[in-house]
Amino acid sequence: MARPSLTRDEVLDTAANLVRQHGPEALTMRKLAAELGTAVTSIYWHVGNRESLLDALVQRTVADLGEFRPVGRTPAERVVSLARILRRRLRAHPHLIAMAHERGLTERMFLPAREALVREVHAAGLRGARAAEAVRAVQFQVVGFVLVERNRERAPVQQPAQETTAYDDPALARAFARPVNEERLFVTSVRALTRSLLEND
Repeated sequence: MARPSLTRDEVLDTAANLVRQHGPEALTMRKLAAELGTAVTSIYWHVGNRESLLDALVQRTVADLGEFRPVGRTPAERVVSLARILRRRLRAHPHLIAMAHERGLTERMFLPAREALVREVHAAGLRGARAAEAVRAVQFQVVGFVLVERNRERAPVQQPAQETTAYDDPALARAFARPVNEERLFVTSVRALTRSLLEND
């Protein structure tokens, strides 16, 4: 019989925290039981085996990503707002996103964002293969940007590049010398991509 004070939510919270700190591969039933101060059998009683636990964590992550409610007067503005929401939520759940990918559930996880993007590209007049391509392009842009950000965060501190030329543009050289404003760069790139995607010629 499971310890009365132990709940399924507590098991899932602790499991999610382990995944967040150490990655999906570090999540074992024995380690989870040790974190909770209970027997492994109690974990099984609440969530089943490890596969069931991972599935429950993925389902929870999908729920945590929540609804996607864009803002803006035009489809293009709303697509950009959706991209910003998706980036923010992916950054909040990096290890759980990786776990979903490993389990072949990435498409399911991205379904709410995809449906919201489809509504906006339809509102812009795109249909069929062109609409699908636009939605995928935005999704790939967001995911790619998040991966680059994560790699930059984990990398050693980088030394400034020694410029071989002044570019004949002092303002450009000064801009390169400053830290990257990732939020601004993200919005700039998504806006440019969205404008090109939603041109309905």
